[in-house]
Amino acid sequence: MKNIHLIIFVVLISVSNISNSFGQKKKRIDLLAIPEVTRDKVICFALYTVHNNVLKITAQFYPLEKGESREARLEIKRDEKWINIGNADIIERGWTAPFRINNWNDAQQVPYRIKHGKEASYEGIIQKNPANKTEFVIVGFTGNSINPGHGGDISKKDLVENIKKIKPDLLFFSGDQVYDHRRHYAAWLKFGRDFGEVIKNHPTVTIPDDHDVGQPNLWGHNGKKSTLPGASDGGYTMPVEYVKEVERAQTSHLPDPYDPTPINRGIGTYYTNLNWGRISFAIIEDRKFKTGPAGMIPKQGPRPDHIRNPDYDPKSVDVPQARLLGERQLKFLDKWSQDWANTDMKVALSQTIFCGGAHIHGKIGGRLHADLDSNGWPQTGRNKAIASLRKAYAFHFAGDQHLGTVFHHGINEWRDSIYSFCVPSIANLYLRWWKPLQPGKNRAPGEDPILGDHLDGFNNKVTAIAVANPSPEKGGDRLTTRAAGFGVIRINKQTRDVTFICWPRNVNVSAKNAKPYPGWPFTFNQLDNYGRKAVAYLPSLQINKANQVVQVINEKTGEIVYTLRIKGTTFRPKVFTKDSYTINVGEGVARKSLKGIKSHNKVETLTVKL
Repeated sequence: MKNIHLIIFVVLISVSNISNSFGQKKKRIDLLAIPEVTRDKVICFALYTVHNNVLKITAQFYPLEKGESREARLEIKRDEKWINIGNADIIERGWTAPFRINNWNDAQQVPYRIKHGKEASYEGIIQKNPANKTEFVIVGFTGNSINPGHGGDISKKDLVENIKKIKPDLLFFSGDQVYDHRRHYAAWLKFGRDFGEVIKNHPTVTIPDDHDVGQPNLWGHNGKKSTLPGASDGGYTMPVEYVKEVERAQTSHLPDPYDPTPINRGIGTYYTNLNWGRISFAIIEDRKFKTGPAGMIPKQGPRPDHIRNPDYDPKSVDVPQARLLGERQLKFLDKWSQDWANTDMKVALSQTIFCGGAHIHGKIGGRLHADLDSNGWPQTGRNKAIASLRKAYAFHFAGDQHLGTVFHHGINEWRDSIYSFCVPSIANLYLRWWKPLQPGKNRAPGEDPILGDHLDGFNNKVTAIAVANPSPEKGGDRLTTRAAGFGVIRINKQTRDVTFICWPRNVNVSAKNAKPYPGWPFTFNQLDNYGRKAVAYLPSLQINKANQVVQVINEKTGEIVYTLRIKGTTFRPKVFTKDSYTINVGEGVARKSLKGIKSHNKVETLTVKL
């Protein structure tokens, strides 16, 4: 992640007198100053999701005055009349009002408003579930730096206007919405002022990352207290109540946690499943359970998390006690991969991707051999996470690295697993480059040598498909030279094709001459997320009903090989050992189990009637 001295400026941005180039004095504006608002404007913004007919909205308030009501009201518009459907207490620490409405009818678009006192009112739209849409669109962001030197002071209007033009079905903010290590509340209000105009009208996933919870790096280490500079021993630096306030503000509108059991010191969890538009999203906390490197592996650089020794043995850092997602989340992903109710395709959302996705950090010349803050470490945990996701034919959408990339991941062989899309930062605080020393293998003719098959610094197999590196020279536009931008994903549920698009800032995506970063758009098929080569095949299934769930189980090991809602009425399951298998077809009481199915390479057909 980022050296702490690079972000300390944020705390110091305040109203102060500084000399300009003419020797005169001028004032710098505190970008995080909480504005004084009239009492009709005390509601800053609101976030919501709808999952399994449960509507959850979190209203974010400016500070309330003594004697003002600590209750908010939620109303919807029906037959041109506003009807109250629920009240929520306003939590004073962080000034949030979380609403939960059960038995929500998601088959219609509904105007809503949040009310407070006699004057304050904030209106938005709860969208209709896009279950019947052929194309599902996600727009993703990360890294909302406020450093003026990096473009953080530039209006977010270009992003807001592009969101309106794209008309997404889901907004995703993958972390570092806040770049202040002591004033999350003030920075969160600014985030809401920047994006509230569109957030109020679209289901939105926000998940906090390290800067949101007030530290330069985060290895959550199951909630322990961190005591080392940079938090490299793992755990949280800020007080528990601060961490809880951050997570309440950013995640209380998400579907209920899969397992709400607190981790150490009473810190909560929010990893969960969101089903919207027949797309099932696993929302993962890829920092919370990860162990810190300090004291766990030998220090091989200036910091415990930076390995600069190119001759080190990657196996030496993959120690048995190191964890990535933790057993709780792996169990969640195992269950999630099997559950295809009202689901056509699956997506994982988290803070960052499962590899070392950059070689140069901070500035030209800042080459690292391996970055232990990345999710390429620990390798065993990385492989477990990817193996869980490919069993669901899911792809991965994330941020954090400040660098737009598309990778095809491999476990045993290159390209045998999932695709990932890491979006670039909104405004790029800490630059990174993907610049391998050796050219990639198996590239298409004429492709840049940085693409193709590589080993990252942990010897993880990765195939670089597209990269949006910053410009090497200084100067120029603060956004485009720093490769700032955002990501768009278009999922065609009819063809099961997925298209990644990486857009720079300062463009109008609807303009005829608008171009994404070179290398995008990139399109692949759902089935490409399990790119492992077949050892054998099972008989081709001919099913009398279309689009059924097919699950393949190895009878020798008991392992679920994969679960998938197929497209159409025919499917030939591939397998990776020459054993006997059980094939489950269908859902619920109508599901049929076909046992003792032999694997071979003959072309056979098996008719299944449901």
